[in-house]
Amino acid sequence: MTKTLPPKVLGVLGGMGPAATLDFLAKLQAATPVAREQDHLRVLVDINPKVPDRNAGDDAAGPVLAAMAVGLREAGAQVLAIACNTAHAYAEQVKASGLPLVDLIETAGLAAQAHGAARVGVLGTGGALALYRRTFSRQAIEAVTLDDHEQVEFMALLYRIKHGDLGPASRETMAALAHRLVGKGAQVVVAGCTEVPLVMGAADLSVPFIDATEALARRCVAVCLAD
Repeated sequence: MTKTLPPKVLGVLGGMGPAATLDFLAKLQAATPVAREQDHLRVLVDINPKVPDRNAGDDAAGPVLAAMAVGLREAGAQVLAIACNTAHAYAEQVKASGLPLVDLIETAGLAAQAHGAARVGVLGTGGALALYRRTFSRQAIEAVTLDDHEQVEFMALLYRIKHGDLGPASRETMAALAHRLVGKGAQVVVAGCTEVPLVMGAADLSVPFIDATEALARRCVAVCLAD
């Protein structure tokens, strides 16, 4: 008789920012099929808002993320996830821990492919957009992005959200930026920053909306439950 293996322990590198990590954890819980409390995954989380700004143009975040990954491994994690798109620039340093990483950028691309989309709008930081362009090129997807002045507007909005501004003005501005991507021919729009879903959802768009945070949660569940 084949013995079923227990679910893998998930380690989450978070805190970038804290609200986005909590959003990911809520979606992870919602995505887990359970009949009882004990069926949920064991999740080890390092919520570390002291990680240097990933948009600062230096590599200061890399060693901190690498140390977080090692700490999670030593605590018992068997699989890793990063609740931040831009931090995936340091994916190789995280994977140096020896643990597999469920890649958020790749996961969003797979979700876009599932929609049959060839032109995908991405709302993300400059660093995240570079990662999306590289990954999408391998997936035969064209990334549709904001103009330079619109990107400046997005970054200003992003930092307001990180500071806790989740009100109507932030929601309206994010939706307006997403609609500009649709106007440029985006067939779907990806929340390529984990703060985006805090102020926008599928109801705000006329095309499919891919919440990369939610897609990552679903994939983490699948990976951890796979024998």
